[in-house]
Amino acid sequence: QVQLVESGGGLVQPGGSLRLSCAASGSIFSINAVGWYRQAPGKQRELVASISSGGTRNIADSVKGRFTISRDNAKNMVYLQMNSLKPEDTAVYYCHADRILMYGGTTYRDYWGQGTQVTVSS
Repeated sequence: QVQLVESGGGLVQPGGSLRLSCAASGSIFSINAVGWYRQAPGKQRELVASISSGGTRNIADSVKGRFTISRDNAKNMVYLQMNSLKPEDTAVYYCHADRILMYGGTTYRDYWGQGTQVTVSS
């Protein structure tokens, strides 16, 4: 069994910062690309940032220069550092893994966490 658990969300004032963490647990051998997505009320889920197993990053234009994605493969952790937050960044943020390979050979594809709420408001 594998789990993706997000943490670090909360309420922050405009211009503030938050660091989201995504922890993958289980007997994990490797994880391919991991992405952070967000979904605001009444809107479609959108990709915010992604990072490959080798460290190649893709950042949405709407957050470029403000958000940074990183990962620690040894700890099966992925992070999203969010700076200069704006009210329009308010959303539920989800961690997503393209493929998770477990010891023993089980493969999980298109795997999502439960999400963490980020609210940017004064």
